[in-house]
Amino acid sequence: MAPHSGQEGNKKPTKHYFMNHNFKQELLVQRLLRLAEVNPDEFGLPREVKHYNSLYPLEMNQQDGISSNFGYRTICFKAINSHNGQTYLLRRVIGSFRASQSTSLEVINKWKKIKHSGIVQLHEVFTTKAFGDNSLIAIYDYYPANETMQSHYFDTTKQSYTIGEDGVLRADVNMARNNIEFLDENIIWKYVIQLTSALRLIHVAGLACQILNVTKVLVASRSRLRINGVGILDILGNDSLNRSAIASRQMTDLTSLGRLLLALACRSLAALDPENYSQSLDFVANNYSSDLRDLIFGLLTCQQHMPQVVHKIKSVNDVMPLIGARFYTHINDLYFENDILEVELENELENDRLVRLLLKLGIVNDRPEFFLDGDWSETGDRYLLKLFRDYIFHQVKQDGSPWIDMAHMIQCLNKLDVGSQDRICLSSRDEKSVLVVSYKDLRDCFERTINEVFVAAGIKNPARG
Repeated sequence: MAPHSGQEGNKKPTKHYFMNHNFKQELLVQRLLRLAEVNPDEFGLPREVKHYNSLYPLEMNQQDGISSNFGYRTICFKAINSHNGQTYLLRRVIGSFRASQSTSLEVINKWKKIKHSGIVQLHEVFTTKAFGDNSLIAIYDYYPANETMQSHYFDTTKQSYTIGEDGVLRADVNMARNNIEFLDENIIWKYVIQLTSALRLIHVAGLACQILNVTKVLVASRSRLRINGVGILDILGNDSLNRSAIASRQMTDLTSLGRLLLALACRSLAALDPENYSQSLDFVANNYSSDLRDLIFGLLTCQQHMPQVVHKIKSVNDVMPLIGARFYTHINDLYFENDILEVELENELENDRLVRLLLKLGIVNDRPEFFLDGDWSETGDRYLLKLFRDYIFHQVKQDGSPWIDMAHMIQCLNKLDVGSQDRICLSSRDEKSVLVVSYKDLRDCFERTINEVFVAAGIKNPARG
């Protein structure tokens, strides 16, 4: 069957029917990382820790040692909650420890109530002997394919994930370029807004972050930041609820934020050396706005008595005036990004409907026998649907080569699903039979036929399309 010239009109390009390729690849990588598994016996892992199973080590190359953030040896796993089937991050604090049970329980409940887009939420804390010792386990949300700010901006090697033609996920480690590209100031302010928003919620709850540094801030796509590992130091400590201690730690959070921003602006961890502060701040002043320089300086000196400082920062709320109208830019970017995601979602909105339609057409077309009638699919309504199948998928060019047009296929299925009044010309493969029918006629044939098959199979009230 040769394609008709009229089929070329009013068709959208194929790309408008499907999700953007790069965005789809990103989601596929995340899904494959969630599904990754290892043999627990090979890695010496328990098959279950409380109600979490399928442990997958996320730090396979980690050397045994003391965490610079927590003061204990720690290691992270991906695990599946057997109660809800969701994937979580399981952070294990290795070895026996002693903590005040009353203090820890109250702090744990406080941290579990902290829900913020810029914080990896803590869900559960418990101890276990599943690893052969008395380990503390903290359960957090799991965000696959995120990397720490240190690895994203400061490491000399880069790990990226790709999906090969065989569908296998591969991790590639490449050397970063030697020439350092300094961050655009709008990106830094976007980070300021996200981090201060997260800190504000933590401080209002009477808590302190304590781990705001480049190793515990996760960077996701589209400049999303999340603070990871919150609450561990409070849980392990014995004086977590001391008000004076909390106030001091909250001020330390602000200083830590200043150090993080200084390192980002200079794109160097050497900027974190207090001896380099002056030179680093001069660099910021020469390459960025005075507001950014004043913000970083104010954060670095917030714990010092310096009356001459113009923008004295006593709490995270004092950062707001320096951000100023940049909030509007950030909000506009968020809405714009939301619009893009809605368009991508709309492109995939009807795909499940078309899949169900294809499955039902596959049930009807060319059945080898039905009610012991070998000609069942070659007569009546079934014959029309068989010709329609050829009209969609089996057309050829004038020279006999296949004519493939994805947009044509999708358009035909959509018109069948809604029962369009548009008419098409169907012909048999030997071109001895030619029929002119509307999509509505085909829809009626399709509904009668699929209902007949479903009733014979004992299926009642089959879902439409």
